[in-house]
Amino acid sequence: MKSWQIVRLVAGTFILLSLALGIEGSPIFVSPWWLAFTAFVGANLLQSALTKWCLMDTILRKVGVEPGC
Repeated sequence: MKSWQIVRLVAGTFILLSLALGIEGSPIFVSPWWLAFTAFVGANLLQSALTKWCLMDTILRKVGVEPGC
């Protein structure tokens, strides 16, 4: 997988997991504060789209993950 694919995979996983942990109807509900994590991930996606820079992508490239378009 290329770095941009891993970033999207991790972001999607974080969003779905934090929603499952933060919505009261979920069988694995913990606290509504998990929705703040969902907002944090969304804000990071928005920031990376506007600035064309993503910290996770930079870290992945430094550890040897292949960059891609």
